Amino acid sequence: MNDLDQAPKTLLKAQQLANLADAKIRIPILGIRLGLDFIIGLIPVLGDLVMVGLSLSIVGMAKTMHVPKALRMIMLRNIALDFLLGIIPFFGDVVDLFYKSNLKNVRIMEEWWLSKQSQ
Repeated sequence: MNDLDQAPKTLLKAQQLANLADAKIRIPILGIRLGLDFIIGLIPVLGDLVMVGLSLSIVGMAKTMHVPKALRMIMLRNIALDFLLGIIPFFGDVVDLFYKSNLKNVRIMEEWWLSKQSQ
């Protein structure tokens, strides 16, 4: 079994984790989705640090899939931006509702995976 055979399971796990972090709960009427990133992020600084750990685990999954370093650097930039904006009181909580870094990062992984399949 080569590394590419394992990628779909890793990608599925990353998708599930990103969904849990960014979009698991739907707010009725508004249609806005939120996840643990928003909820845990309400705890000043500590909540944001916990979510950085979760986000970095998705980047780790990307590395096991052999996603190129350049793409992983973009993923790290997304995490850093989410963290830096997230630590700003109130504003950061609003940002967490709309800037879904984990979903963005999984999208990068998905697009890379699909491009590998078409080769």
